[in-house]
Amino acid sequence: MSTHQAEPDARQTVALSDAAGTSAEDTLKGMEELDAIDDLEGGDDIEPVGDEAQLYEHFRVVVDKGQVMMRVDKYLFDRLTNASRNRIQKAAEAGFVMANGKPVKSSYKVKPMDVITVMMDRPRYENEVIPEDIPIEIVYEDDYLMVVNKPAGLVVHPGHGNYRGTLVNAIAWHMKDNPRYDANDPHVGLVHRIDKDTSGLLVVAKTPDAKTHLGNQFFHKTTRRRYRALVWGNVEQDEGTVTGDIGRNPKDRMQMTVLPDGEGKHAVTHYRVLERLGYVTLVECILETGRTHQIRVHMKHIGHILFNDERYGGHEILKGTHFAKYKQFVNHCFDICPRQALHAMTLGFRHPVTGEEMDFSAPLPADMTALIERWRSYISNRGDTV
Repeated sequence: MSTHQAEPDARQTVALSDAAGTSAEDTLKGMEELDAIDDLEGGDDIEPVGDEAQLYEHFRVVVDKGQVMMRVDKYLFDRLTNASRNRIQKAAEAGFVMANGKPVKSSYKVKPMDVITVMMDRPRYENEVIPEDIPIEIVYEDDYLMVVNKPAGLVVHPGHGNYRGTLVNAIAWHMKDNPRYDANDPHVGLVHRIDKDTSGLLVVAKTPDAKTHLGNQFFHKTTRRRYRALVWGNVEQDEGTVTGDIGRNPKDRMQMTVLPDGEGKHAVTHYRVLERLGYVTLVECILETGRTHQIRVHMKHIGHILFNDERYGGHEILKGTHFAKYKQFVNHCFDICPRQALHAMTLGFRHPVTGEEMDFSAPLPADMTALIERWRSYISNRGDTV
């Protein structure tokens, strides 16, 4: 087994979501199309398509031979991570969901070898990946893959107003002299993702075979991923497991949330306490699945929002005293680590060519290290651990 340690970076430099019921190959092939389908998730109600309207293909999938019959809205919902079932149903009602080239309603039952497409009355954004000279920390690299340590604040993939300056653009620059690597080919590149303001390790495939092989490992949950997180409150149990289906919050589409069984995507997070720091706790989280915002959502679900996680309310003072001095201390902590305190610390997988088990680690970045030291100092000076 190979073990690799990333060097600390003075620059302070969720996952290819497993799609329930789809093959790893389909998931990987559809990865680049998913961003375009965000049109289904926001904006005004979808207008019905007119007889003369020109339609543009936004998503296509050929149904597996072994697929059981299933409503098309459910089938697409399982595959389009950025589209709610309600919006898919509205798209179908408007004539934008096709089976074998013909519009179908939400109740249409998908059959093996059907060609299911989502058409829209506007073209997809032509999102060509342009190589950009953005420094990246490469922890490991060979002819088939590389592992990078992403800094907080760097968007992973172009989309939603971030079409430049992303990790994908940086990787394209790094690989620009490799004639076998096409940054615009969805069959190579990032195998999974982490949020913009989460730091840590990601694996990049240089060849289609490597991406398929690594993608299968994520799909079948054989990879090893451990995160460090600082959360609000004293986590009472030394260790535990959070199991809860995750889906988009119906009250706030910018958030994900734990939904009743069967209404979201199955998600499991294991955690253990590393250090209790009074009003906050340092925990290690181990992902069994890889859903959008999984750790952030699951920790909130058990009452421990990530420190300074603005989207989920962690940028407020959730625990502690009412003293002005304490408020000043916490606000200073927010300034030290101006993002959710979450770091993808370790990543392990089997090499797609050699079969060797490989494990990588990246130390906590400077902002999280300074944040934890501040809390240690605060607790030490108080003389108790709350």
